[in-house]
Amino acid sequence: MTWVAERSPVSKLTSARINKDTAIPYYYQLKESLKSLIDEDTLREGDQIPSEQDLCHEFGVSRTVVRQALNELVNEGLLVRHKGKGTFVARPKIIGNLMQSLTGFYKDMAGRDLQTTSKVLDFSVIAAGRWLAGLLELTPGQRVIRIDRLRYVNGEPITHVRAHIPEHFCPDLVHEDLATQSLYAVMESRFGLTIVRSRRTIEAVGASERMADLLDIDPGFPLLLLKSVSCLEDGRPVEHYEALHRGDRSGFRVELVRGPHQGLSLHELFTGMDP
Repeated sequence: MTWVAERSPVSKLTSARINKDTAIPYYYQLKESLKSLIDEDTLREGDQIPSEQDLCHEFGVSRTVVRQALNELVNEGLLVRHKGKGTFVARPKIIGNLMQSLTGFYKDMAGRDLQTTSKVLDFSVIAAGRWLAGLLELTPGQRVIRIDRLRYVNGEPITHVRAHIPEHFCPDLVHEDLATQSLYAVMESRFGLTIVRSRRTIEAVGASERMADLLDIDPGFPLLLLKSVSCLEDGRPVEHYEALHRGDRSGFRVELVRGPHQGLSLHELFTGMDP
């Protein structure tokens, strides 16, 4: 996307004002004013935000006030900075249910009318090392299928996924075309493998040079790393995957319910949660 303003950035701020006769901090007023303009679609996706100097002049506040307001909006994902170009209204994040849903990326996106495609980077059979064998309850050296895919949403690279599946569960999987269909759907329809439980963790990491190149971002760019071990009904691990999601385009929704899980720690809740 080309990040350019459709009209003068300052002209879109005519309805925003700072009330200096209140105890509400100036930075917070400015932040909420800009957020309202985004919510009302006055400031739209891709619109450029005025420079710090212009905002200082427009609202009669210091650069410290402006910088704090913009920093908080960037941290909340409503604005994005592009080096050498300026600050822009960010594209809405794609909020997934992958932390509490076992439908998989493809079905989760398709259920919201988002066009999902995949590019298969690697589809091979390897010997499991000690670490991977431990996760999948295998003996080191047993054969596993490795699948590397780059996932696109509406033509934009969003996620890199590397999955490992014990070969004995689905020996003919390597002959499937996973660029056009869901891995979970193939596992269920072709091999009768239904995933009923998954242990997942999520953390923030910086993009390596390779990931930056694949996801069309800068090295060090924030990514969300989702790790998962998925199991069959009898408890046998059938898949391990690590998915790197672009932090500027991705988010995860988690629903917490008070009741049967009351008294469990967050670790127990997330790692032991039935779908």
